[in-house]
Amino acid sequence: MTGMETLGYRPCVGVMLVNAHGHVFVGRRIDNKEGDWWQMPQGGVDAGEDLRRAALRELAEETGVAARLVEIIDRAAEPLRYDLPAELMGRLWGGRFRGQEQWWFLARFGGSDADIDLNAHEPPEFCDWKWVEPALLPELIVPFKKPVYTRLVDQFGARIDAMRNGA
Repeated sequence: MTGMETLGYRPCVGVMLVNAHGHVFVGRRIDNKEGDWWQMPQGGVDAGEDLRRAALRELAEETGVAARLVEIIDRAAEPLRYDLPAELMGRLWGGRFRGQEQWWFLARFGGSDADIDLNAHEPPEFCDWKWVEPALLPELIVPFKKPVYTRLVDQFGARIDAMRNGA
C-alpha cells in the first residue's frame, strides 16, 4: 500500500455554466504549464458550507459572475470522484487528499460576456476563457479528469439541449 489508498477525497463543487447559445464556459488555469487544458469553474467546499452556496461562491471567485446572473437548473445525481495521478499526489492540498469528490451544478448564465472578470478574486485561477460546445469538454480537460467531464456531458446533455430551445 502506497498510503494513497488511505487518503480521503477533497469536498468540492463545480459549475457547468451555459450561455443562451448552449455553450459552456471553460477557463485555462494559470498554474497549468503542462498543456493546453481548459476546465469549468470548481473549488473546495468550506466546512459546513451549503453546496449550492459554495458553487455560486466558487463561480464568482473564478469568473466574476455574480449570483444574480445565474440560475441553477440542476444538480448532478451523485458526487463524481477522481484520483490525482501519481506525479501530483502529495503536491496538491497539502498532500491530505487522493483526489476530489465533486458535486456539479448546471447553471444558466443570464449575463453578457462583459460580466466575466477573471481578475475578480486574487489570485486569479484562469488566464483565458471561452465558450465551447458541451461535447468538446472531455477533450479539453486534463486527462485524469476526463471521465468526470464525460459523465457530466452525458448527465446534463438533454437539459442543455432544452435550454438551447428556450426551456
